[in-house]
Amino acid sequence: MRQGFPIATKGMKIGLLGGSFDPAHEGHVHLTHEALKRFGLDRVWWLVSPGNPLKARQPAPMTERLARAQGVMDDPRVVITDIEARLGTRYTAQTLAALIRHYPEVRFVWLMGSDNLVQFDRWDHWQDIMQMVPIGVLARPDSQIAARLSKAATVYRRVRLAEGSARLLAIGPPPRWCFLDMPLRSASSSAIRARGCWRPKG
Repeated sequence: MRQGFPIATKGMKIGLLGGSFDPAHEGHVHLTHEALKRFGLDRVWWLVSPGNPLKARQPAPMTERLARAQGVMDDPRVVITDIEARLGTRYTAQTLAALIRHYPEVRFVWLMGSDNLVQFDRWDHWQDIMQMVPIGVLARPDSQIAARLSKAATVYRRVRLAEGSARLLAIGPPPRWCFLDMPLRSASSSAIRARGCWRPKG
C-alpha cells in the first residue's frame, strides 16, 4: 500500500464520508456513528477534500481541517485522511474509481447526508457513482422530504433498500441505496464558520 494511504484488509466494509470538513463538527460525528452501527460497517473514512467544485468559497488549509477533524472524532474505527489530495482527484467519481483500484477486495459504501442527495444529480458523473458503490443516505435537518423527492431518489427508486435491511447495504452489488431516519443534530460547518470560533489563533 502506498505511503500515507489508510490500511484496509480483505472483506472490510468501509463507509466513505467525503467533504471539506470546514470545520468538522458533532453532526459529522453523529452521522458517522449512526452509519457504523446501522449499516454494519467496520470502518468509516473521512475524506477531507482539497475543495468542493460546487462551492465558490474554498476551504481553510488542509492541515487545519485535518487537525480539527482529529480533535472532534475520537473513535478508532474512524480514519481521517487526505487521500483525495494524495490521489490527485477532485471529483467523487474519480476518487471512487481510484479507491476501487487500490483496494479491490474492500466493500466501500459512499455516505452522504440527505441534504446532499437533494442535489446529487448535479455531481459530476453522478450515475456512474451509483453504479460503483452502494450509497447510504442519512437524514439531515430540513432536507428529508426534498431528498426523498429528489431526481436521484426517483431515478433509482427501484433499487432502494428498506431501512430495516440497512445492514445488507454493503454486501450487495450496486446500484443500491438506503435512506436512514435518525435523531437529528442541527450543527453545520457554515454556522460554525459564521461564529468565527474554530480557526486556530496565530
